Amino acid sequence: MIIQPTSVAALTWLGAAAGASSEGWRIGSVLSARPLGFSQEGLMVMQIGSLTVAAEAPGSKQLPQQFQVRVLSLGAQPQLEVIGVDTHPDNGVNQALRELLPQQNGYAPLLTTVNALSQWSVVRQLPTDLRSALALLEHSMSTPEEVSTPEGLRMAVNRSGLFLEAQLAQAPATDVTTAHDDMKGALLRLVAILKGQPLASEGSDVEVDPPLLYRGVTPQGRFFLPPELAQTSEATDFLPRLYTDAQAALARLEVAQLQATPAHWTVEIPVQDTDGADVLQLLLKQQHSEQGESWTFGFSLDLPSLGPIVGELQLRGLRLNVRLWAQHRDTADRLENEFENFRTRLSATGLFLDQLTCQVGLPQAGNSVSAVFLKATV
Repeated sequence: MIIQPTSVAALTWLGAAAGASSEGWRIGSVLSARPLGFSQEGLMVMQIGSLTVAAEAPGSKQLPQQFQVRVLSLGAQPQLEVIGVDTHPDNGVNQALRELLPQQNGYAPLLTTVNALSQWSVVRQLPTDLRSALALLEHSMSTPEEVSTPEGLRMAVNRSGLFLEAQLAQAPATDVTTAHDDMKGALLRLVAILKGQPLASEGSDVEVDPPLLYRGVTPQGRFFLPPELAQTSEATDFLPRLYTDAQAALARLEVAQLQATPAHWTVEIPVQDTDGADVLQLLLKQQHSEQGESWTFGFSLDLPSLGPIVGELQLRGLRLNVRLWAQHRDTADRLENEFENFRTRLSATGLFLDQLTCQVGLPQAGNSVSAVFLKATV
């Protein structure tokens, strides 16, 4: 069971977390909780740490007088997992998720460190096998030119790491190249080599919400190195951060794998440009209803020149709805200037465009939540 605050409540939660109890509000930490009763609106009222939270009642499930919650993620919508309560049968996937969620983090910190190392001649100080692993990781990234074409985007999705094990199972026994072009394969090799290096665990202070299916797509901006690393001339100074951030990126990828289904998955693709790397996040979902089959394709990215952008395309039969969001007004204007060109190109495909909009600001997280989740407000 997950307690999911709304965006308004999240601000209150984070404000309270910045006070005396802030030390307890970190991913992976466990907080005490107890139910207090019900509000006039029929919401279950609970005390979690020093906060009072109202959440939708979990159906027929009863919470005990004392229980605990684990912080799964922070940010715009914190996620808290109810633990120690038998709300649904446990299985191997749930256990793996509980272990990986506190470890995971976004790609951006890792990409920044790798980019800094690749630009400096001091990278020659590193062992040959480590330099080779970093080169393989960069080789596994896509380029803007690749993801801008249908075939290039398909290849980028295939080598994103989400499907590595399935591809290895189908590949001939003599094929040793599958993992070499795959992001997860590159991360596994990098982590294995870094384990043999003399270093201490030290990761970035930036925490990114995990790629959970019900959250939707969330833009991830570039990460800036702390001053002590930005000014150093020793490549080995990066190794502690590189190791932790590589492990966190690998855990993030495995979270996405564990949650993926044939009809619903999220994939993240690092895109390497001449001046740095960005993260393209994609979501594909198939739905069935009385109106028939529909597909939803979502994407997000945060480019230095445009800022955060989110898009959602919904296809039902031959009818298409397109909604875009841009955090900056000038970016929204630039996107709207391309609408006529988009309509012209779409008409040639035989599809009918029902809606095409662009809004200033970013959408809230998705509302499609399974029965084991709670939406909470303060």
